[in-house]
Amino acid sequence: MNQPDRSDELMSFAEAGSEAARASTAGAEPWKILIVDDEEEVHSVTTLALRDFQLHGRSLQFLHAYSGREAIEIMRQQSDVAMVLLDVVMETEHAGLDAVQRIRQELNNHFVRIVLRTGQPGQAPEREVVSAYDINDYKEKTELTANKLFTLMHTGLSLYRELVAIDRSRRGLERVIAASASIFELQSFTQFAHGVLQQLAALLYARSDAAIVTAGISASRDESGELKVLVGIGRFAPGAGLAAQAVLDAEAMRHVEQALLGRAPVIADRHFAVHFTTRAGGDHVIYLSTDARFEPADSRLVEVFCQNVAVAFENLALHQEVVRSQRQIILLLSAAIEERSPELRNHVKRVAEYSVLLGQLYGLPEEDLEMLSIGAAMHDLGKVGVPDAVLNKPGRLDDDERRMMETHVHRGQELLKGQYGELLRSAGIVVGQHHEQWNGMGYPLGLAGEQIHVFGRIAGIADVFDALTTRRCYKEPWSKEQVVEFFQEQGGRHFDPQLAALFLDNLDRFWDIRTRNSSEE
Repeated sequence: MNQPDRSDELMSFAEAGSEAARASTAGAEPWKILIVDDEEEVHSVTTLALRDFQLHGRSLQFLHAYSGREAIEIMRQQSDVAMVLLDVVMETEHAGLDAVQRIRQELNNHFVRIVLRTGQPGQAPEREVVSAYDINDYKEKTELTANKLFTLMHTGLSLYRELVAIDRSRRGLERVIAASASIFELQSFTQFAHGVLQQLAALLYARSDAAIVTAGISASRDESGELKVLVGIGRFAPGAGLAAQAVLDAEAMRHVEQALLGRAPVIADRHFAVHFTTRAGGDHVIYLSTDARFEPADSRLVEVFCQNVAVAFENLALHQEVVRSQRQIILLLSAAIEERSPELRNHVKRVAEYSVLLGQLYGLPEEDLEMLSIGAAMHDLGKVGVPDAVLNKPGRLDDDERRMMETHVHRGQELLKGQYGELLRSAGIVVGQHHEQWNGMGYPLGLAGEQIHVFGRIAGIADVFDALTTRRCYKEPWSKEQVVEFFQEQGGRHFDPQLAALFLDNLDRFWDIRTRNSSEE
């Protein structure tokens, strides 16, 4: 496997243009090249020949393995290796071929470009190897002059770059499609923004861990005058929701401010900041920095892409405005119901807060807590149709009056029937099920156990707790001891036993809400 000495030729080639190459690669993350060969000389000569190679503003970082087993361990730990120069005969006659199979099948890495280099071509005939193994090139070591090695690197790395960009684009597009499919869900705005950033990074061949961030939420600045980060990927990912100055470095902030003030793209070698607006008055900037140089055509691509993004953001912002309007109407209706009975003052607010706290303890996601809060605030909507004589009667209700009171569930459901929007549909669940009981003895449908939606089970506990602990025209408020005894007895009967246990374990927190929002003189 000894090779002829070509060090003079390689040295001459390596020194050519080295100063320009070093200057152009400063600051860019290098391509990772894995050299796998059991001869030290092969490692040295290859490294020497390519020490000043650069492509798309990136130099090379060499990793070294001296057996097929070592190569697999390195590939397992560093999945972003761009090219493997792999000897065939090492610890065994087919060690290199075995390594190819494991890289492609066991590690499932189909992006890395694999070039087999052999000093004994007769042991691994080229046609058989190319037909049977997923390799990208096959070279005899005597073929690889410095010029051919340069060409091999240029071709292989360019293809690797394209494959990675296509994959990133695919993943970014999947997120955009997923966001489009759930465009009216509460969290889709952020999800869509993440997909936009990934897609843009892929279009520009930027690495997925490059600094890509959108500054601004519904406008370029919040009430304090600060820019806010909406979403980020790469090293800016943890900055979502924070002030831009706390996330971006000084240079990035200058680009963002310049784009905002000039209302025009700011594009340089390795960064850009593009401003766009929405009809609702929001100013936004997409900022991206990358380890790859932008081509001249990228400027127009970025502008067109951001124009389309602006339309999508506008649609999402309009949807959120509809949701906010629904929320305000719901709260106004709930307040109007309270006005009919002085004893119910703050009842809606307390039940909503109890429900959110219990939902948090139960582990509901943030978007569900938002819907639960609004639904709980509307749980007594149907009481608008209950006569005042029944609603405010001192003393216990007779059978006819109780039946009249129980119609508030059906009345509330009828008011919400056919309404559009996730908030109102969720409110309909709470209105219709907050008087159902775990043992099936509740009303109006006699649902039991998990047939009752978790929103109904939670709001039911919140409503009963508030009724027990506040003064009504027919009763005095219960003590904490009486509440504990009642819920211990009714867990698994009236109430979901898991929720009842969570409630009792955190009773002091619910009692604090009651105290803060008391309507008693």
